Amino acid sequence: MISLPTLEAYVEHFASTSPDTTAVITPSRSLSYAELWQAVSSRAEALRASGKRVVTFRATPDADSVIEYLAVHYAGLVAAPLEKDFPEPLFAQVSESLSNVDIPDGTADILYTTGTTGRPKGVMISASTIVANGENLVLAHGFHPELTFLICGPLNHIGSLSKMYPTFMVGATVKIIDGLKDMNVFFDAIAEESRPVATFLVPTSIRMILQLGSRRFASLSSKIEFIETGAAAIAQSDMESLCNILPNARLFNTYASTETGIIATYNFNEGNCVAGCLGKPMKNAEIRITAEGKIVCSGKTLMLGYAGDPESTAAILRDDNGKTSIFTNDLGIFDVNGCLHLRGREGDVINVGGYKVSPTEVENVALQMEEIADCVCIPAPHPLAGTVLKLLYVSQFSDYLDRRRVAMFLKERLESFKVPLLYEQVNAIKRTFNGKIDRKAYLN
Repeated sequence: MISLPTLEAYVEHFASTSPDTTAVITPSRSLSYAELWQAVSSRAEALRASGKRVVTFRATPDADSVIEYLAVHYAGLVAAPLEKDFPEPLFAQVSESLSNVDIPDGTADILYTTGTTGRPKGVMISASTIVANGENLVLAHGFHPELTFLICGPLNHIGSLSKMYPTFMVGATVKIIDGLKDMNVFFDAIAEESRPVATFLVPTSIRMILQLGSRRFASLSSKIEFIETGAAAIAQSDMESLCNILPNARLFNTYASTETGIIATYNFNEGNCVAGCLGKPMKNAEIRITAEGKIVCSGKTLMLGYAGDPESTAAILRDDNGKTSIFTNDLGIFDVNGCLHLRGREGDVINVGGYKVSPTEVENVALQMEEIADCVCIPAPHPLAGTVLKLLYVSQFSDYLDRRRVAMFLKERLESFKVPLLYEQVNAIKRTFNGKIDRKAYLN
């Protein structure tokens, strides 16, 4: 892989060396690298003349959004992509606030977090960080020029946005569809490709595909080179099912966040399918575990800070023995092979009678029950026992799933203090747009 300083420099390079190669495919249009670069160059001229420092725009699932993103960078400005359905009053509010914020030189992006553990923050990312993340993915996942990467998630979030980095850095093709609202569109997008396909899917999307389209997915296994998942924990049962359906595909579980960048990954389809395992650090990343069990990340993929929020920045971006590092609230351990295992988030751990319980562990076991489609484990008050565990669950096959059956299933598989005392069947579990359980919503 050639080494260039910015993502747009890679697009310009391939516009010169392989101009007719398809760069972007969307339902309405396709662009070669030459056509993409021409559109980026033209748009960048207009942006330079706008007098803006930060360009906010809706990250719509189309070629225009890709052009805008690259053109903002090429114009020397800062891109702030927002969710495609972002309300107009809030859009104007964010645009106004960013115009009054001191943005450090070298900033390329301001990406807003989902706010599952607090209010959304604008994470400032440098151009060199984008390239470092892209290089991590190229080397760890095996991106190559003959690949088509199918993006079906929001382009304002690092989970899907970051997949443009390695794809353009090797001169491959990005294919964009508008989410998984119609699963047949997703399957057709894979089926119609003559080249190998890769994609990124959050765990909730994987579970939906396994429940509703496993047979069609299996029929496409010869076309799928690899799948990456991340953004939230994937259940052991879903990992195993995916391995069975796609026996020859590389299946990656990745540790990443907007603040840390793309940090660690491993292929769980190599005979070591373990929930919570996130592999070894990638080339441009380092990880250590503190005495308290928290994950600390260093390297070239870290954010510059939170836009307009020096206090929040200083709380997690600090010196660590001479290295600038992100001190996360994620809890983890290394196994004997040097692989990172996630043990949940410090703020999510529930204290029950002096025992600390990770709700993710309870949820992963509950999801092994065929009758449960989705669930969340939360703390709940009890008049005698104090704080206890409560499981909210969605029934897979019927209007009613006996809570006693759920409790017995968990008792056979969990230590007694990890078995919820309370149960409630619900219609849906509250999640953010990128598939994370919205735990904050259950604490209000």
